[in-house]
Amino acid sequence: MIDSKTWMCLICGWIYDEAEGAPEHGIAANTAWEQVPMNWTCPECGARKEDFEMIRI
Repeated sequence: MIDSKTWMCLICGWIYDEAEGAPEHGIAANTAWEQVPMNWTCPECGARKEDFEMIRI
């Protein structure tokens, strides 16, 4: 099993879970945060990838 991580948008609180991905936003399940394109933005508020921080849930 992959040790998936969760990342939270510091602007709006939207959560990206590596295990779930964000298929409705072009990111397949089991996509590591490092593999998410640099130009990807938060689907809720449009924040940049650098505005996310890893969190434990």
